[in-house]
Amino acid sequence: MNPIPVLSASEAAAWDTAARTQYRVPSRVLMETAGRATVQVLVAELPDAITGGGGVLVAAGAGNNGGDGWVIARALHGAGIPVWVAAVDPKTDDAIDNRALARLDGVRELGREEAWPKASVAVDALLGTGAAGPAKGEVLALAERLAAYGAPILAVDGPTGLDLTSGEAHGPVHARITVTFGGPRRGHLLAREWCGKVVVVDIGFPPPDTAWPLLVTDTWAAARLPRLAPQMHKGDRGRVCVVGGADGMSGAALHAARAALAAGAGLVKLVAARETIAAAQASLPDVLTVESALGETLEAGVAEAIDWADAVVLGPGLGRVDVREQFVAQVLARKPVPTVLDADALHYLRGYVPTGGGNRSLVCTPHLGEFRALAGDALADEAANDRWSAAARAATKLKCTVLLKGVPTVIADLRGPEQVVASGNPGLATGGSGDLLAGFIGAFLARGTAPAEAAALGAHALGRAAEQGAQQWTARSLRPADVLAALPDVWRAWRDVKPARPPVLAELEAPDVL
Repeated sequence: MNPIPVLSASEAAAWDTAARTQYRVPSRVLMETAGRATVQVLVAELPDAITGGGGVLVAAGAGNNGGDGWVIARALHGAGIPVWVAAVDPKTDDAIDNRALARLDGVRELGREEAWPKASVAVDALLGTGAAGPAKGEVLALAERLAAYGAPILAVDGPTGLDLTSGEAHGPVHARITVTFGGPRRGHLLAREWCGKVVVVDIGFPPPDTAWPLLVTDTWAAARLPRLAPQMHKGDRGRVCVVGGADGMSGAALHAARAALAAGAGLVKLVAARETIAAAQASLPDVLTVESALGETLEAGVAEAIDWADAVVLGPGLGRVDVREQFVAQVLARKPVPTVLDADALHYLRGYVPTGGGNRSLVCTPHLGEFRALAGDALADEAANDRWSAAARAATKLKCTVLLKGVPTVIADLRGPEQVVASGNPGLATGGSGDLLAGFIGAFLARGTAPAEAAALGAHALGRAAEQGAQQWTARSLRPADVLAALPDVWRAWRDVKPARPPVLAELEAPDVL
């Protein structure tokens, strides 16, 4: 399966131009394919609305997005499905020609002041990827009428009023389903509540630019999940050392340790303060323990535990007191095994990286607030508007893999394009979710997975487990333990990943917000 890019408006335009000029795919062919692929999605996703006889209302704009709408109307009409088009006058050659074809076929066009029939589905084909700012004039009037219409809306490329690069939503259209072409746009992932379910379809574009960010899918993840073998023993499955858990902060370290085990680590050793060690011994007998003062000097047992590990998870529940900076520096000075830096440990990295960082593979997992402490104010301000560029520049600056948490999560390192994880739901916006992520990544690093792949795999597993858990507990009630309980369903699903059903390349379900 070809990689699926995550596109800005300018990248989408460049891809379209390359298809037409470099690869000589006629624009009319792309439009025809896009419209008919959208009809396939519409019939598959809203079958009751189609078969119920209510028909489809298409709102078509003046540009090529409106041309897609005219193709959709003609395809529905040809299949005997009632369809009406409310449109502004087309202005591009392809849209003009497709309106003419639809008229010849007998598609019913509604006058500007004519009452709209009560259709079962509405199609928003008013504005495409390149639109920016609020809708205006006749398009805005049609969009407002569509939003008030009451039928479920399928948006072509994106709902009218959504900037598909920045994710800024001006309204007024909320879509039940959004169909887009070749790859999701950034705005789809930044403003999921406006797009509903996002379905990516193939319309015959050439391979994407290798520099563009790539969407992490189940197919991608399943191919990279470390495999188990019948002859394995516990040492073969990876040894993870979790370091953190200061007094009063036991939960974070315990979550990370549990997550490493759930992601397949054979052995997990917890280095933590006395209170956390006591909690682990009482509730988590699978974990080996080493007590530490987490002070300026590493105890012999702590140094031995770090050198024993195939991967280290440093930071969950570590706390921020003066001695922690020296503690983090000493941990990072030990054997250079792959290391996840999470939570409080991120605040002490800046003084370490300029020394060269040795040959240790580092994965840093900040949210936006931690990203400011890690990468500086300039990159944090940039991340608020362009998390893709900011993550990539931070990875270059810090010479490590950066996983910038959020909606969506972006992973960047020095070796390849950014990877984008769009799975998950608001159930992950709780304490402990980041600790699970750190544990997952640690388990994959311990098996030799490359840092960026381990980070993307961990983030996608977390998101998928949250989606599975929400089906039983709802996103509102979801807790870290529920996410871990749902994780086996993710592994089973990845064992039997269903192949794509052309023309659909990827489907992003609307996040559970109950």
